[in-house]
Amino acid sequence: MDHLVLEVGLAVILISLVGLVAAKLRFSVIPFYILIGMAVGPHAPHIGVLDFRFIHSSELIDFMGRLGVLFLLFYLGLEFSVGRLIKSGKSIAVGGTIYIAINFTLGLAYAWLNGFPVEEVLLMAGITTISSSAIVAKVLVDLKRTANPETEMILGIIMFEDVFLAVYISILSGLVLSDSGSLGGVLLSALYALGFMLLFIIVGRKAAPLLDKLFNIRSNELFLLLVFGFLFLVAGFSETIHVAEAIGALLVGLVLAETTHQKRIEHLILPFKDFFGAMFFFSFGLSIDPFTLGDAVWLSLGAVVITLIGNFVAGLMAGRSAKLSYKASANIGLTIVSRGEFSIIMANLGKSGGLMDILQPFAALYVLILAILGPLLTKESKHIYKLLNKAFRWDRPKQPQRSKP
Repeated sequence: MDHLVLEVGLAVILISLVGLVAAKLRFSVIPFYILIGMAVGPHAPHIGVLDFRFIHSSELIDFMGRLGVLFLLFYLGLEFSVGRLIKSGKSIAVGGTIYIAINFTLGLAYAWLNGFPVEEVLLMAGITTISSSAIVAKVLVDLKRTANPETEMILGIIMFEDVFLAVYISILSGLVLSDSGSLGGVLLSALYALGFMLLFIIVGRKAAPLLDKLFNIRSNELFLLLVFGFLFLVAGFSETIHVAEAIGALLVGLVLAETTHQKRIEHLILPFKDFFGAMFFFSFGLSIDPFTLGDAVWLSLGAVVITLIGNFVAGLMAGRSAKLSYKASANIGLTIVSRGEFSIIMANLGKSGGLMDILQPFAALYVLILAILGPLLTKESKHIYKLLNKAFRWDRPKQPQRSKP
């Protein structure tokens, strides 16, 4: 193939077809997007003249994937509010801290025990800690569990994870992308990134009235141009000062969420988020050499086991800390086990920083397995709890009261 537009058109058609298959099977689309990308990527096998690999368009699709990351984080910023987290109360803060502490510690220990260097250890811990907001939210809606007692805690933990992600990526990007090899230089770079984030949020919130006037445009065309310009300018500038461009996009979303135009931006940006988000997962699949996945099988399977155990224990502890029942608490751990977009963002950060090649196939297999297992565990959470309850006897049957003579 040497026709760029034709390749991109075929890519979009392939993404659409596997998306339809995923919808029919009622599965998350993320593993399907990654798998089809691997099947037609530059590293995929070909037989003679039967060459269906996307080679000439891979750079363009990769750039579209980068845009997908920006739109995903920007949209997340629009949905997120620091005020909401504060109002959610002590229980969510405690539950979120428990969840992050357990899963992050297990991720660090697992990577360290496997003999990885410090930077790779920190990156692998990030890959294994953050659950997929997109998959979790979709599963809750599909299974009609939005009114369940544990759902507020699930959404609260996701919000808490988003705060952790923003801070952690800023620190890690300073460490991985910094030109300075000294510890002092890395810490200075990380503090510089954190300072930029805090300053941007403070100034942005103070400038909300000015932004309201600036974005008070009737034409949707000009309105979107201004939003896109603001998004790409800040994201691009963030990258120049060693703050991940994804965090720059998140910051723009957080700032614009404080304006009166938040709903309008959210409505207009949603199709772009969905389209470029799909391209992001497809482009990640293109970057994976299927023949290297074998090297990461046992590493990925071990991480999956650690994640399943850590999530269940963390969910149980978080739920019980909020005085939820054992059944509702178990549902928390089984629901937020899926991994997806944020794990891939962390893996791409490692690639940009020139870290070990094994991180890409590891993240691909890890995400694929948990993106499939997560929705299944959530769907079957009732039966799983019954089996576990037989062993641990959390809900003991009530003894019948004797009637008075």
